[in-house]
Amino acid sequence: MILGGTGAIGFAAGETLARLGASVVLTGRDADEAASAAAALPAGNHLAAVAEVADSASLRALADEVSHHYGRVDILVNTAGFTRAIPHADLDALDDALIDELFTINWRGQFAAIRAFAPHLRANGDGLVVNVGSIAGRTGQGSNVAYCAAKAGLDVMAMSLGRALAPHIRVLNVSPGVVDTAFVPGRDSGFNERAAKSTPLKRVGQAQDVADAIAACATSLRFATGTTIVVDGGRQLG
Repeated sequence: MILGGTGAIGFAAGETLARLGASVVLTGRDADEAASAAAALPAGNHLAAVAEVADSASLRALADEVSHHYGRVDILVNTAGFTRAIPHADLDALDDALIDELFTINWRGQFAAIRAFAPHLRANGDGLVVNVGSIAGRTGQGSNVAYCAAKAGLDVMAMSLGRALAPHIRVLNVSPGVVDTAFVPGRDSGFNERAAKSTPLKRVGQAQDVADAIAACATSLRFATGTTIVVDGGRQLG
């Protein structure tokens, strides 16, 4: 189950999990886009669904639909999110409405999805939640101040829910640095080139790097919960 499955990271995660034999549900806000993404996955029993992370009722309905279709839910991956580049010193540009929207989509939506899917994940005794965060939550450097704070909140959520939902559900964060996607409006190849030069491994991340970390949470990192896996090429060290 991948919320935000039509985005670059969400789709890469779905593709990677499908290659490992998982049945994947990709969600997006547009039915046609979600259907096209699901059809592009490796062959398997996959679904497309429409969901709005700001609407808790739609998330509960989605959880029931997926559980009814497959008879179980094993993994919830939260990749949905949005941001807008605003200089940190421009306090007036980060108005109340935008702050509320950033927290609704980037924190409350993830919590609401976990709340909706928890009974289904708990039922199999070995559920997994992976939230996609950002090193912005650790460094305080990112597209805007509220986005950094919301991503820091995901790190705390992993600790809180990793404790609260154990032992039947594990909760992990995967925290990328700069990733070569269109997620942050206005960032171009020039930005990525500058970011690569200041990253110890001398490149920016790819969606597949994040997807591989998500897959590791489900496969090789079986004794991990309540923590954040950083996938940033060492960028936060700079």
